[in-house]
Amino acid sequence: MDSPARVDLDGNPIKTITICMIGAGGFIGSHLCEKLMAETTHKVLAVDVYNDKIKHLIEPTPSNHNLPWGDRIQFHRINIKNDSRLEGLIKMSDLTINLAAICTPADYNTRPLDTIYSNFIDALPVVKYCSENNKRLIHFSTCEVYGKTVGSFLPKDHPLRQDPALYVLKEDHSPCIFGPIEKQRWSYACAKQLIERLVYAEGAENGLEFTIVRPFNWIGPRMDFIPGVDGPSEGVPRVLACFSNNLLRGEPLKLVDGGVSQRTFVYIKDAIEAVLLMIENPARANGHIFNVGNPNNEVTVKQLAEMMTQVYAKVSGESSLEVPTIDVSSQEFYGEGYDDSDKRIPDMTIINKQLGWNPKTSLWDLLESTLTYQHTTYSEAVKRAIAKTVASS
Repeated sequence: MDSPARVDLDGNPIKTITICMIGAGGFIGSHLCEKLMAETTHKVLAVDVYNDKIKHLIEPTPSNHNLPWGDRIQFHRINIKNDSRLEGLIKMSDLTINLAAICTPADYNTRPLDTIYSNFIDALPVVKYCSENNKRLIHFSTCEVYGKTVGSFLPKDHPLRQDPALYVLKEDHSPCIFGPIEKQRWSYACAKQLIERLVYAEGAENGLEFTIVRPFNWIGPRMDFIPGVDGPSEGVPRVLACFSNNLLRGEPLKLVDGGVSQRTFVYIKDAIEAVLLMIENPARANGHIFNVGNPNNEVTVKQLAEMMTQVYAKVSGESSLEVPTIDVSSQEFYGEGYDDSDKRIPDMTIINKQLGWNPKTSLWDLLESTLTYQHTTYSEAVKRAIAKTVASS
């Protein structure tokens, strides 16, 4: 018996479309490709330099000779910096999703030029091709565009610091406040904000159909790299992979400047549900900027470290360290020019009103799922890397 036709939020049948997904081989892209293959009939032109995280979707395996989605996903190995094929792929598609970015805080300081080029200059042709060819664009930005909260400029013990009006971030209302130019950490946020303004201007002046996504710390399996195993040994990944790396190696987790910054974390599978709603409900999503996060999963970075230590002990069966965390200065960890935002709590009013989306997964549950994946995938490789280092020293 045929399954009933899928319908959008207004009850209309969902038409099959072709999606050009730039950055399809990354963390978010791989989960989105999986979702599209498993639950829809849409076709994906997957654009990236690497395909390790989506190999299982594009290459048959001995146990799976015929991929159930056939040739609905095609991989195109393209570096968008300098490849003339990109416009052709955008022309062939109904929708372009741009996920490509340098988005690791350690890089903002040490590679500010690459960061600015990756997030602004390299994104310009994508926006231009979509606008000129009347193609819809979903552009991935960042919660970093908000910068610091208004409350962070008040004295530490000021009662207004606790006023949500000064720290809950609203897409259409909150100011975007960055540190001084010499704090190069803001190179990423500034580049991302400027491309947002350009996308918005293309919509206003030239009729570009766009949606802008501001992710608030999406985490889950396949996020980032483990240094020396599937990434550079000297590299510094984002907080989840940094802490995972410490846990896998039995080292204390390093808290930058005491880990007092507050963050919210949302499970990748919840967040991808939101993106699918944007893809399939253009009438409700076009022209909007959406925060996508989970305000219920708010913790300080120190609390995150403590929770990850407990969860990892549970999933690995290994006992926790007596001293699970150590403090390091941001200068020591990231180098000169680092600056931080104090709180990032998303207001969810717009996405809830337009798309009816709410995150479901608690922080404990998403950490358990993610750390089970990290332990299963990496623990043996990390042990081998440690043994190799010991043997050669």
